[in-house]
Amino acid sequence: MSQDYQAIEAHAWSKKIHELDGFVFVTPEYNKGITSGLKDAIDYLYVEWNNKAAGIVSYGSTLGVTAANNLRLILTVPKVATVGTQPALSLFTDFEDMQTFKPAPFHTETVQTMLNEVIDWASALKTIRN
Repeated sequence: MSQDYQAIEAHAWSKKIHELDGFVFVTPEYNKGITSGLKDAIDYLYVEWNNKAAGIVSYGSTLGVTAANNLRLILTVPKVATVGTQPALSLFTDFEDMQTFKPAPFHTETVQTMLNEVIDWASALKTIRN
């Protein structure tokens, strides 16, 4: 890798992201965007993300759709390809008392479709990186 990170924590983060071919981001919607911690984690690296695949699962009072759209845009900069299928969960119907995760059964098929897409894209993009 061409990155010369000064912080010891950055080496472990860089190594882990470098090792993986694909990702699933689970993001809440916070003020119509993603959390600052997630943004920082993505921005801290660059080449380690290049030509990899990602799925996005969002949640919030409005299903986290705006946060997911923002995340898609953010991921274009480090060249992460996001798949089209996106499970979107409601704080009102997929969480008991807005705290305990209790997804509706119909989400299972959407999650499986997204995971299959991430696997397919990650496999295809691996050929570009090798």
